[in-house]
Amino acid sequence: MGAKKVNIVSLSIRFIIGFVWLSFWSLISIGLMIICLPFRNLRIKLGNLTGKIIGPVVTRITGTKIKYSNYSKIHDTKPAIYVMNHASALDIFVAMALCPYGGCGVGKKEIVKIPFFGQVYWLSGHLLIDRSNRKKAIESMNNLSEQVKNNNLSIWIWPEGTRSEDGKLLPFKKGFAHLALATNLPIVPVILHDAHKRWPAKSMNFYPGECQVDILDPIKTDSWKRESIDEHVEQVRGVMAKSMA
Repeated sequence: MGAKKVNIVSLSIRFIIGFVWLSFWSLISIGLMIICLPFRNLRIKLGNLTGKIIGPVVTRITGTKIKYSNYSKIHDTKPAIYVMNHASALDIFVAMALCPYGGCGVGKKEIVKIPFFGQVYWLSGHLLIDRSNRKKAIESMNNLSEQVKNNNLSIWIWPEGTRSEDGKLLPFKKGFAHLALATNLPIVPVILHDAHKRWPAKSMNFYPGECQVDILDPIKTDSWKRESIDEHVEQVRGVMAKSMA
């Protein structure tokens, strides 16, 4: 890993502190979101605020120091579709810290069945899609794009769909490209380097060190064509792969 693993005593203390911090602010956030139940945009922003409280602290608890390049692009480009590589649970907490106000995630509708997490996900105003069959998936995507446009939302998404254990980019799923076609929002690639070395996938061990986050230039999508969607997906993946090389 290139860094010394955190010993078991320190690891246990870090997990306890992280759990208490995450639980405390999550419970406060849940209470406020229930009060604001009729106001989805407000719930989304409350979720963003909670993420900016939880994300940086949990990241530091793992022993990871984040360095940013072009940090201002996150705010200068919104609303946008932010696509991030996925190699560690650390990605989630970095994204929580980075995601602009008015930004939300996209998940399959079954996620709401997960105890506690699923309910918090729904309360936070995140968008849900039905992937049970092609027709319902298309209907969900169309409905989702209307919500994005009507509420001036940004989207944060991991196009690989799962974590890469070696940190290399996996093939991209097309959901983000369908969203771009429906909304004409620009795509902003976000690269988190070496997260798999700091907190490996399928591991509860931390290897303290530094991670670099690169926010790349936005990719315009207003001229994209549906019949060329595979090319658009590979274009975005190629830009990210080049930055990671």
